[in-house]
Amino acid sequence: MASIPSTNCRSYSYSNCLFCSSSINGRHQNQPTNLLFSIPGLTFLAKASIQSQRNSHLNEVLMQDGAVATPVTPVGNETSLENMKDGLLYSVTSTEEFNEADRIDINENESSVSITVVGASGDLAKKKIFPALFALYYEDCLPKHFTVFGYARSKMTDAELRNMVSKTLTCRIDKRENCGEKMDQFLKRCFYHSGQYDSEDNFAELDKKLKEHEGGRVSNRLFYLSIPPNIFIDAVRCATSTASSGNGWTRVIVEKPFGRDSESSASLTKSLKQYLNEDQIFRIDHYLGKELVENLSVLRFSNLIFEPLWSRQYIRNVQLIFSEDFGTEGRGG
Repeated sequence: MASIPSTNCRSYSYSNCLFCSSSINGRHQNQPTNLLFSIPGLTFLAKASIQSQRNSHLNEVLMQDGAVATPVTPVGNETSLENMKDGLLYSVTSTEEFNEADRIDINENESSVSITVVGASGDLAKKKIFPALFALYYEDCLPKHFTVFGYARSKMTDAELRNMVSKTLTCRIDKRENCGEKMDQFLKRCFYHSGQYDSEDNFAELDKKLKEHEGGRVSNRLFYLSIPPNIFIDAVRCATSTASSGNGWTRVIVEKPFGRDSESSASLTKSLKQYLNEDQIFRIDHYLGKELVENLSVLRFSNLIFEPLWSRQYIRNVQLIFSEDFGTEGRGG
C-alpha cells in the first residue's frame, strides 16, 4: 500500500471516504470527485482530501502505487515533477485557509463501521478482498470499531470463515513485527452469515447480527459486492431495504465488470439509483490499481521521448495481458 512518509492513515482527514464521516460542514457536494484508493489486490474508491501542513491548501492525493483520480486536477508540466515525492503525486488546489470548524470530526467512540463482503466464499473475496482489508487493518487505516461480515449462499460458520481467510493473509516482509498477533485480532472481527442474494429475509437476519456487534453506536455500513453483475440489483435492493444503516451512512462498492458496454453500464447505473444516491455508489476495477498500470503514466510523463508521442494522436488503445497461473475455480460465492 502506498504510504506517506512520517505518518499513518489516522494522521489524515478524509472527506467522504469509505470509513469516515460524509462531509465537511455538509459541503462534500462541492469537493473533488472520487479517488480510487488502492492497496495490493483491492482498489477502494474514496473521496480523500488532506489538510496541508500550512493549512492553506487542499491536496488531492494521487497514489502512484495503486490509485487513480477521476478526474485528476491538472498539474502543469513545470510543477508535476516537483510534486513527486516518495512515490506520491500531489495535485494542489488552492482554497481558503482551513479553520478548526472545517476539520472532520470523527468520534471513534460513538460510531462503528460494518463491512459486509457479499459473495464472501468466492475466489475474489478469498484471494483479494479479505487480505486487502487485513492490510488496511495492519496499517491502522480502519476505524477503532469495525467488523467484517462475510455473506454468501455457501453454508459456513464463523470459525470456518476465519480458517478460510487465515490461509490467504500475509504481511509484507518489512512489516513482520506483531504480524501473527495482528492476524488473530483481525480474524476475531470476522463473522459470517449465509443467505440468498435476493432474499430480504436473509438480509434482515444479517441486519440483526450487525446491530449486535455495533453495540448501539452510530452504524456506518459498507457493502462490497463481490458477485456477478446480473445479481447486483437484487442484492442492493435487499441490502438497502432491510440492512441499511438507520443513523449513519450506507455505501456500496461495485466490483467490475460494470456492464458489458456503455449502454448496459448506463442501464445498471439507472437501476442502482432506484435504491441508492450516486454518492453512495463506489465503482472499482482493481486491475486499474495494479502498480504496473499506474507506472505507465509515470513512465510517460517523466520521459521526454515518450511524453509527446504517447498521446491519443498516435495511440489508438492500450492492451494489457495478465497471465495467471491459476484457474477460475471457486469464483462463485
